[in-house]
Amino acid sequence: MQIDPEGKAAQGITGFLEFVALNVVYLLACIPVVTIGAASSALLEVTMRFSDEERGKPLPDFFPALWRNLKPATIAHAVLGLSVVALAFAGLFWVNQATIVTTVLGFVSFIAAAYLSAAWWYAMALIARYRNTMRQTLRNAVLLPGAEPTRTFGLMLLPVTVLAMLIIYPALWFVVVTIGFAVGAYAASFILRSVFRRHS
Repeated sequence: MQIDPEGKAAQGITGFLEFVALNVVYLLACIPVVTIGAASSALLEVTMRFSDEERGKPLPDFFPALWRNLKPATIAHAVLGLSVVALAFAGLFWVNQATIVTTVLGFVSFIAAAYLSAAWWYAMALIARYRNTMRQTLRNAVLLPGAEPTRTFGLMLLPVTVLAMLIIYPALWFVVVTIGFAVGAYAASFILRSVFRRHS
């Protein structure tokens, strides 16, 4: 029996293993915490390129993208990420006061945190896709969730679904660690590319 390295089965296995390696490298790049933005932007850059007629090689392209996006993605991650954390903590604080007014304030804080979480994803993708000033990137990232509510909902549904599945089936953590982030970014790439097409 001979296996054709150019056949669809062999290419499928190669692609799967490359995504596993990409997932592991992405997780390693996130370990310093401050590099989460740059690693996520690089991951989105290579998966968006790959989702567009399978151009490029995800794993070899990841490291140049990581270096290229390091400064802008780290800044955007700090601005939007810290805002999300601050709003989430504020929401918890207000809800725990157990009055009607503070409960309302808590839910408003949670909604704002969710909105800025979506803006964070758009910022990482915008940095991956375009070369704009930081001010323009952040402005576009904050405006896009409101301009694209349906696609934003689909984008945010991906991590929420994974989190819910991990809560229900904790054994799935192995799938997430081996391939979950890379496949999730690949699925998100189709949504992001459709958003960018509409506003380019």
